[in-house]
Formats: sequence, structure tokens, C-alpha cells
Amino acid sequence: MSPLFPKLELLQQTFGSPLSQPKQTMTSKTTGRTPYEAQMDLYPAYSIADDTKNKAKKLSAEAAKEFEAAAAKARPKSGQIELYSGQYYAACTFGGLLACGLTHTAVTPLDLVKVQRQIDSKLYKSNIQAWGKIYNSHGIRGIFTGWGPTFVGYSAQGAFKYGWYEYFKKTYSDLAGPEAALKYKTALYLSASASAEFLADIALCPFEAIKVRMQGSIPSPYTGTFHGLRTITAAEGVSGLYKGLYPLWGRQIPYTMMKFASFETIVEMIYDRLPGSKNDYSKAAQTGVSFTGGYLAGILCAIVSHPADVMVSKLNAYRKPGESFGTVTSRIYSDIGFRGLWNGLPLRIVMIGTLTGLQWMIYDYFKIFMGFPTTGGPAPEKKNT
Repeated sequence: MSPLFPKLELLQQTFGSPLSQPKQTMTSKTTGRTPYEAQMDLYPAYSIADDTKNKAKKLSAEAAKEFEAAAAKARPKSGQIELYSGQYYAACTFGGLLACGLTHTAVTPLDLVKVQRQIDSKLYKSNIQAWGKIYNSHGIRGIFTGWGPTFVGYSAQGAFKYGWYEYFKKTYSDLAGPEAALKYKTALYLSASASAEFLADIALCPFEAIKVRMQGSIPSPYTGTFHGLRTITAAEGVSGLYKGLYPLWGRQIPYTMMKFASFETIVEMIYDRLPGSKNDYSKAAQTGVSFTGGYLAGILCAIVSHPADVMVSKLNAYRKPGESFGTVTSRIYSDIGFRGLWNGLPLRIVMIGTLTGLQWMIYDYFKIFMGFPTTGGPAPEKKNT
């Protein structure tokens, strides 16, 4: 029977024996191919495709370099705001307006019951009862009594507070120098926030007076914010809008000092206890830290400022025309005593904690949107150019 495959001798006679050929290296020094690899230049279509692919890779790399160079040149002209410039402070002012105006308006129902119970602690047995009675008598509109002056007043206050805080924080840091600013950073935060709130309360006071009078008696004596402005100024002059300024300063300045200084300190403590540094965390995580720090700071704020808050509510409701500040304060204190200064504190802790946490979260989210770093830590020292 003939074999299925040709014999080795026949194959060697036909194709030659590799053993009779001189030894060759496995790859060519000039082409990089093995002796038995097909020569691609003998196949024009493949050769053209391979050459085109190599050129495309080269052009792509060169294009990427050109794009990066063009992007680097375009960044300074893209509208990015320089830190601590006039535009930066203007942007922070707008961020503060959003943070305070929206949040205070959202918690108007809480504020309404707080004010009513501060004015007359026997009016309602609980907050739920208060909302139920107001809703049954005046509907959802009654629950939001005072939202107009709240929105206008706290938008103005937030704009002044956050914008001026950023300005004073940077200015005081430059005056103190880098070493002193770092060493006494808490004192710097307290000074900057007190200076900012002093100015912010001048913008807030007229609208706070209208809000308290609207919320102190339901139905409201005013049809709206501007009706309240006209009515008060017609009866009492412009001074009628500012008769609660001193107790407002007494409430808001300690509140804001605690709000900013404790927030900065708490945020720093949180990052100190987390692995890595602040810059290692995403922007979403940083705003989460801002909310947590803000909520805890808000609890402290509520406790520190609550007695003055009670006095503001009662003073705007009970101060008689021509009565001096000292006289009305003494009269109110003799009526309610020391214990009465803490009336409504649990509700205010919930309200202020939520408010402060949301404000810092909104404010820092806005700063991220604008390309600014989130709040926390002293401002960098001034660079000499």
C-alpha cells in the first residue's frame, strides 16, 4: 500500500534541505523580520495601510500637543475669575444671597410658630397644634405668613454677610501676616464674621421688623412687604424700621461669629480625622462635609443667640411709640424672666441647624460651580508682585 504522505527524501529533493543552507539569525538586523516572515512590501495594499496607520498615530500625537498648548493659552481668557479680586467678592456676595434667601424662606412655617410662641408662650401647647390651628383658619397661605420680607431681608443679609466675610477674612489675614494668621486663625474668623454681620444687619433690620409684626398676629396687618414698609414709615418714620437694630445686633453678631468660626473649626477637624487631605476628596464629598459642619455649627449658633432672638420678637411686637430701648427691655424681662428667654429653643435648634447646614452646602456648591475652592482654612498670604 502506498503511504499517505510523501517520504522525507522526496521532500528534500524537491525543496532542498534546511540543513544544507547556511545558518541565519532568527531576525534580520535591517528589517526586523524573521527569515520565514512574509515581506509586506510585496503586498502594496497592506504596505499602504500600515504606513497610513503610522502617520495617523504621529499626527494624532502632534494634534494632542497642539490642543493642550491652545487650551493653556485660552484658560486665562475664558472668563475664569481670579481669587480675591473684585469679581470674586461679587460672586461670593451672590452665592450668599442664594444660600440665605432660599433657606430662610423655606423654613418660614417653623419661624412663624417660633415667633408666635416667643411672643405668647401660652398660645399653643405644641408646634403641631400651632400649625394645625393656623392651617384650619387661614390655609397654606397662613402657614407661610411673612415669607415675603423673609426672602427679601435674608437675601440682602446673606449677600452682605458672605461677601463681606470673604473680604474681611482676606484683608485681616494680609494685615496679620501669614504666621499670625495661621496661629490666630480662630480670632481672625471671629473678627471677620463680626465685621460682616454688623453691616449685614443694617440691610436686614427693616425687613425683620415687618416679618415679626406680620407673624406676631394672624391675619397679618400688612398685605405684603412693601405695604408693611409704607405703613410703618408713615406712622413711625424710618426709625420705626430700625428700632430693633440693637437687639438684632445682639442676636446676629454672636450668632454669625459662632456660625463662621465653629464651621471653619469643625470642617478642619473633620478633614484631620479623614485619611488624606481635603483636596483628595471629590467636590460632592466636600459639600457633604460642608453640610455636616454647618449643621453642627448651627446648633451652637442657636444656643448662643436665642435669648436675643426672644427679645427681638417681643420688642418688635410690644415696644410702645417713644419708649426707650432700655425701658422696653426691662419691662419684657420683668414679664418673662430668665427662663422666658429660652422659650422655643428646641424648635430653633432644629430650624437653625438645618438652615446653617443647607446654607453652607449651597454656598460651597456655588463656589465649586464658579471654580472656587470650598470654604475652610485661612486665606493665603498676599503675594508681592
